[in-house]
Amino acid sequence: MAKKEITDDLVGIESDFANLARLAASGAHEDTRLLLARLVRKYRQQRPELASLLDQSLKASQTRSAGNAILRRGAPIKDAGEAPLPVDGDSRLALIRVFDDRAGLPPPILPGSVHDAIGAIIRERQERERLAARGISPTRSAILVGPPGVGKTLSARWIASALGKPLWVLDLTAVMSSLLGKTGNNLRAALDHAKQHAAVLLLDEIDAIAKRRSDESDIGELKRLVTVMLQEVDQWPDTGLLLAATNHPELVDPALWRRFDLVLKFDAPDAAAISTAIQRFLGDDLPLFASWIDVLAAGLQGQSLSDVERSINALRRGHALQTAPLEQLIGSALGQRQEALSKAERLNLAIALAKAGQHTHMQISQMTGVARDTIRKHAGPSPRKGRGLK
Repeated sequence: MAKKEITDDLVGIESDFANLARLAASGAHEDTRLLLARLVRKYRQQRPELASLLDQSLKASQTRSAGNAILRRGAPIKDAGEAPLPVDGDSRLALIRVFDDRAGLPPPILPGSVHDAIGAIIRERQERERLAARGISPTRSAILVGPPGVGKTLSARWIASALGKPLWVLDLTAVMSSLLGKTGNNLRAALDHAKQHAAVLLLDEIDAIAKRRSDESDIGELKRLVTVMLQEVDQWPDTGLLLAATNHPELVDPALWRRFDLVLKFDAPDAAAISTAIQRFLGDDLPLFASWIDVLAAGLQGQSLSDVERSINALRRGHALQTAPLEQLIGSALGQRQEALSKAERLNLAIALAKAGQHTHMQISQMTGVARDTIRKHAGPSPRKGRGLK
């Protein structure tokens, strides 16, 4: 390296460290950490040893930030449930919504693989000191992927509840602003606040703020948000937990996927999950509907768990208000659903209805579109007298 290049390199390093010292001395702790992160990236290739030392300082500052930022002001440490929430400067809308389920929450109904992965996240946080003793960090971030109504938000609430914390959810309606640069500022304010309080933060519908940067339909402001998100996920401290959820994984920038420690894929519920959900959603009315569980499970195939809950609640309301006999309420509900079922699912529903013995084969055929001969072949002869739809 030429003498002039060496001199310029040293001048650049001196300037960087002078800025770092100035920020640290002024007490701008978040700005100090951001500059440290930039310097780590800047010197990673040319001066790897220096970059490694800076990275160690960055990680140490992130671990201490949640408590020290408050202790320096002489106030006791507040947990995430007591912290005042950041707001948009113009609308005064809170940038974060809160689900506080610390009093308890039923576990979500999930496939085994997702259930086990969520259990592992919770255990890692509960035994963080044990991992730290071996130089291991717990999972810092996870992205939840799947169609609407399969339990992504409920799973995030369950994780927070199990950890004794409220769930903070980034409110995109408050974060997004028509003012150039304001959205980025709001996003950083919300994320910095969550980091400082070691919160469990959910970025719901992350595809809205982390779209592919190749998408020409988006303005530059949204593309800059992707860069902000990439930096934040990379630097998220292990004192908190960053969760994201999306119904449209194809819209999310590919670079973001690699930043998350874990990707959890939520599929549509299977027959067993729907049956379990029906029994839970029936609540105190379960004894009244016990003989109809298989029929309801067959008829509600293909629905999300949130849709199943709505259907069951509608049945319970109808029965409580005695708008019609129970058999007729169920028959009407399933008749409305049959067009959404596949041929195999309609056959399963017809067989379940026939075995319940509350409707004739003709009534079942009218509800499901399955021929009476087909019903008789799979379920045996029709009961002599059907009760229900007339």
